[in-house]
Amino acid sequence: MKIIILGAGQTGSALAEYLVTEHEKNDVTVVDEASEQLQSLQERFDLRAIQGKVSYPQVLENAGAENADMLVAVTNSDEANMLACQIAHSLFNIPQKVARIRAVEYSDDKYQLFSIDNGIPINHIISPEKLITQHISQLIQYPGALQIASFCDDKVYLVAVTAYYGGALVGSELSELNEHLPHVEVKIVAIYRQNRFIRPINSTIIEAGDMVYFITEPSNIKAVISELQRLEKAYKRIMISGGGSVAIALAKRLENDYQVKLIERNAQKAELIADKLVNTTVLHGESADQELLSQEQVELTDLFIAVTSDDESNIMSSMLAKRMGAKKVIVLIQRQAYLELINDSVIDIAISPQLATISELLSHVRQSGIAKVISLRQGSSEVIEIIAHGDKDTSKLVGRSINEIKLPAGITIGAMIRGDDVIISQNDLAIEDNDHLIIFLPDRKAISEIEKLLCT
Repeated sequence: MKIIILGAGQTGSALAEYLVTEHEKNDVTVVDEASEQLQSLQERFDLRAIQGKVSYPQVLENAGAENADMLVAVTNSDEANMLACQIAHSLFNIPQKVARIRAVEYSDDKYQLFSIDNGIPINHIISPEKLITQHISQLIQYPGALQIASFCDDKVYLVAVTAYYGGALVGSELSELNEHLPHVEVKIVAIYRQNRFIRPINSTIIEAGDMVYFITEPSNIKAVISELQRLEKAYKRIMISGGGSVAIALAKRLENDYQVKLIERNAQKAELIADKLVNTTVLHGESADQELLSQEQVELTDLFIAVTSDDESNIMSSMLAKRMGAKKVIVLIQRQAYLELINDSVIDIAISPQLATISELLSHVRQSGIAKVISLRQGSSEVIEIIAHGDKDTSKLVGRSINEIKLPAGITIGAMIRGDDVIISQNDLAIEDNDHLIIFLPDRKAISEIEKLLCT
């Protein structure tokens, strides 16, 4: 597949690395104005690098636009991304165009701005702000979850939780889970103990501190979490640090069901935000101001969410809030290095917009048959949703049971979705055409083996 990536920033570079290292048939070209970033990519990976303005037709032509299968525009400029996609469509007829669009004003459903027929011709829009807002909202819905992702139109979920003393299953074998929850269909697909992967089997004993990943239907999530830790009470009081699009979107989603306070450092912006929100208390001040947090009774806050555009501010304000008594903190972190640094800190959940964007991009740039990709553990692992097509003669999946499929070590099929039915832990059931399979990969590099199963 010939793919042109516009933008050699964190997201563009990470995507290029994924595509080049996971499949030798991927022909990747990266375009950017910054020569230093391009040179660094060329030194590390087998790809082409073109220096120039991404929206110039000549630059796109030099990048091989005439023969490209896909263009992925992830520069820091929404306008440059949109213009490049228009040129890619009008002059070079590139069949698939994916663009990162950050400004919510462009992606407002009211205007239907993006359309192959009568709008800006982009096949898939990726909005990191929308992805982050949705992810945090899901975490709020299920207290105790550290990561959560839905598949197949929300029919089935992957959830990550830490096992603590007090959970009924801690100190017991996995086989006892069925005894505790006999009417709940759940598949534990991975356990990480001190960052080491353990493939779960019935005799595996859950220890306190284990990170456990399980797959189940949404109605079962809280019951399964309660087996691994004491079930947390539902959140009531939420404090948000930041006045950007993520903060405002979150407040809008939450303000009718929770007591929400939002802190914005700019007085004029705080006034504008207050006009947009109905039931949110908007405060003007610094979220790392100890006096302000004390005055607003941060010690009574169930959840403190730091989502400004400044990593340092997010980290400092959330650590201060936690020290002053906030029960849980969620932090938005842009830089990969910071994600690694805060692993053992008081911060409960760190969210990476880059990882969320990469997950969404991979869902579109991987081969046909892969419907969704979720990157886990800073990109080292993945959960994917694939769709089986064909019959027993044309497919390596259809007509065979899960037990008959030869998978690389550690890879687990956690669920099968057939129409509206979610099927979990039935390894002897034959796969049918159009079944969706949810698969956990402890090592994302094994994706090439899964892709081989999709080939007809």
